[in-house]
Amino acid sequence: MFPGTEEGPEDDSTKHGGRVRTFPHERGNWATHVYVPYEAKEEFLDLLDVLLPHAQTYVPRLVRMKVFHLSLSQSVVLRHHWILPFVQALKARMTSFHRFFFTANQVKIYTNQEKTRTFIGLEVTSGHAQFLDLVSEVDRVMEEFNLTTFYQDPSFHLSLAWCVGDARLQLEGQCLQELQAIVDGFEDAEVLLRVHTEQVRCKSGNKFFSMPLK
Repeated sequence: MFPGTEEGPEDDSTKHGGRVRTFPHERGNWATHVYVPYEAKEEFLDLLDVLLPHAQTYVPRLVRMKVFHLSLSQSVVLRHHWILPFVQALKARMTSFHRFFFTANQVKIYTNQEKTRTFIGLEVTSGHAQFLDLVSEVDRVMEEFNLTTFYQDPSFHLSLAWCVGDARLQLEGQCLQELQAIVDGFEDAEVLLRVHTEQVRCKSGNKFFSMPLK
């Protein structure tokens, strides 16, 4: 299941668009993240094909996310030998959760804590309580491993695009209103942005672990 070496992924900023790593990579340390995956369908990508060019008229350096998800944890560092026990603890806590629907249709601008990256996201407007329940269980596992728990009063969201730096000034206000109007007016947006949550996923280094919901 795991490679023979304890080295995590190599750190090369040219491979991730110049993003600043929020913690240094060290031998045997694996960046780990728990989230709900979102499989983008063609209609969703069609919506992005309208949204992103419009946002780029305000911030040309914005780029589309390659994969889509809703975070249930911060990015934390796990030692290699902790990965399997951590995942097993997560799975044990996810077994009682049922699948659920959520809607993410409110455009919102986010930054990471260090303000080194800005994101355009779709905020969850229904299903928030179920996400809070999931985070509560993930947080318990984080506490067992002495890791950082999730943000207080979180805004669950699906990131659509990102850029280096703090671009809130350019994106909030007029641009945000226009992006929301695009979402509200998009054909079948109500159906398109209502999503069935079927699993929780954990990414640790270059390994992925899926935890199906009931």
